[in-house]
Amino acid sequence: QVQLVESGGGLVQAGGSLRLSCAASGNIFGTGPMAWYRQAPGKQRDFVARISTGGSTNYADSVRERFTISRDPAKNTIDLQMNSLKPDDTAVYYCFAFRLGSYYWGQGTQVTVSS
Repeated sequence: QVQLVESGGGLVQAGGSLRLSCAASGNIFGTGPMAWYRQAPGKQRDFVARISTGGSTNYADSVRERFTISRDPAKNTIDLQMNSLKPDDTAVYYCFAFRLGSYYWGQGTQVTVSS
């Protein structure tokens, strides 16, 4: 059973930074791409960033140049470095994986950006 656990959320002022981490049971990070999504209150869950097993990355237009997704082999996590945060970035952030026909989501971590 795969479990994804996010951490690192919190309250930050606009222009600030946060670093989110996603830890997983098993070797799920090495078997396919990983992604971050977010869901703001009353809105659908949206794609934020993706990293392949080879390290290629993709970003939503709204976060490109501000957010960076990466792997940390030492901690065995997928991290999301978020800089120049805006109030519109306020959301619950989720780690996501799709493996062998199954979807895996973490429980989410709240990010709140005050103006």
